[in-house]
Amino acid sequence: MTSVYLYVPNLIGYGRLLLILAAWWVWDSHPALFVWLYSTAAILDAVDGIAARQLNQTSGFGAWLDVVVDNIGRSMLWCGLVRWGWMVAVLEWCTFACTHSKGTDWKESFSKAPFWVKTVMANGFKQPTGAVVIAGLHVLPIVHYGMQRNMLPWLHPLLYPVRAVLAVGRLVCAATECWCIVEHIRHLDMPAVKAEKSQ
Repeated sequence: MTSVYLYVPNLIGYGRLLLILAAWWVWDSHPALFVWLYSTAAILDAVDGIAARQLNQTSGFGAWLDVVVDNIGRSMLWCGLVRWGWMVAVLEWCTFACTHSKGTDWKESFSKAPFWVKTVMANGFKQPTGAVVIAGLHVLPIVHYGMQRNMLPWLHPLLYPVRAVLAVGRLVCAATECWCIVEHIRHLDMPAVKAEKSQ
């Protein structure tokens, strides 16, 4: 039997991490190569999930690795792009800690969430609101990088409205992340409170 660490989707995850590290290496010196490396890592993010399902190689480690690699890449981008980028990185890592403390089925734990959170999370983000939020999460920083580096300047007039939509998606994502963190904090002492009431 194959070790979970050698599952195909996890090997793809390791490759994604190497691509992100290589992208970081060329951050300032080769912007076009940076975008190519980072975008390849992002595209492989979809491929690893497909591979996991097709090969029946889903695992808790793979779900964890997938989000960790995503967060490393986006943290690198946000911290390099803007002075306050560290706040976005902290928000994403705190959300990761809060949601993944619930195990691999964390996406299913939103039954008591407010309507707007349920709308974002519905059908595993596979609906219009979820798509805008996920695009804001993943695409906004790379678009911002390209515009900051004046790549494809003829495309910028089209990218301004796109970036505005992506920014709205990222703001809704941030609100959802904040809700997840607050809910996690609210439930930290729930077992202790129940135990005290039963005594």
